Amino acid sequence: MRVAVLVSGSGTILDAMIDRGVPVALVLSDRRCRALEVAADAGVPARLVDRRDFGGFGPDFDRRSYTVAVTEALSAAGVDLVAMAGFGTVLDQPVHDVYGGRILNTHPALLPAFPGWHAVEAALEAGVRVTGCTVHLATLETDAGPILAQEAVPVLEDDTVATLHERIKAVERRLYPDTLLDVLGRLATAGGPAQGGT
Repeated sequence: MRVAVLVSGSGTILDAMIDRGVPVALVLSDRRCRALEVAADAGVPARLVDRRDFGGFGPDFDRRSYTVAVTEALSAAGVDLVAMAGFGTVLDQPVHDVYGGRILNTHPALLPAFPGWHAVEAALEAGVRVTGCTVHLATLETDAGPILAQEAVPVLEDDTVATLHERIKAVERRLYPDTLLDVLGRLATAGGPAQGGT
């Protein structure tokens, strides 16, 4: 089974996946970032599909054409499963047409609570005592796909966004690779797409 990891940042989750033995066959990024160096250091093929070539980060961004380019790169690499790891671009329908049910994402909250880009800030503002990390199947609707795994993280009285997010990331770096390996095992056995569950 071949996994593609979609990245945009420092590559700490990617590093954890590689260390855990996830069969990463391709790392794909939407911008230049340290995660590409992590891939290079691990000897994993990496591909930059730069958003700047599709209108950049503003209102002129051509999301559909960008998604087609990403999907073609994944297909060319013979990818079986896609794992988004801090990937900063929301992809459009074409990737779901090819990889529907086989795209995983991680989110720094216990979904369905606090979906969206600012989950850690939202948890602190809401005054909750527990938040956490969710691994789920990605769908067109952001953070709404079937949940595969969750783990709680306590919110401490003196937490800031940075301290809470770092504790969530520590869980994420363990939970996400473990969930990926579990899904890969089920895919290999069943020969079909992953199914949601808790």
